[in-house]
Amino acid sequence: MSRSERKRCGIYTRVSSTGQQTDSQEAELREFADKRGWSVYKVYADHGISGTRENRPALDELMKDARQRRLDIVAVWKFDRYARSVKHLVNSLAEFNKLRVSFVSLTEQIDTTTPMGTMVFQVLGSVAELERSLIAQRTVAGLNEARKKRKTARSAASSRTESTINRAHKEG
Repeated sequence: MSRSERKRCGIYTRVSSTGQQTDSQEAELREFADKRGWSVYKVYADHGISGTRENRPALDELMKDARQRRLDIVAVWKFDRYARSVKHLVNSLAEFNKLRVSFVSLTEQIDTTTPMGTMVFQVLGSVAELERSLIAQRTVAGLNEARKKRKTARSAASSRTESTINRAHKEG
């Protein structure tokens, strides 16, 4: 495979504290990409930024490059370096899937460039969909219960008001 035919890999690294370095994440990911025959298009590194933030400068740039079809693969050292919430991870993976960009998490050995990795991704997506459905069901149940309580409270208030009016009439 010639250099121009090699898959283009974007490496994403992140550390939460400014005193930490991404060097070890990057080195392992570069070695992995090299063994797979991928060219590293760019290393996107966020330093001193919490993973709970969905908007991060390097991550935003990576997503922009993925949307512009500059990447074939996104590689991360570990899921929690990329996303701290299941929702963010699943939404990103779904977008990568639409863009036909593969996703690799090195330490968890999730690799959507392989059939097994694709299956694991689909299972994760199904679990996330189940979670969203359960949340929606609980929300509807909670709203229905709140409506019932308001109706009961209104009926009780209405009865008290009626008896007060009747008493006031009699005392008149």
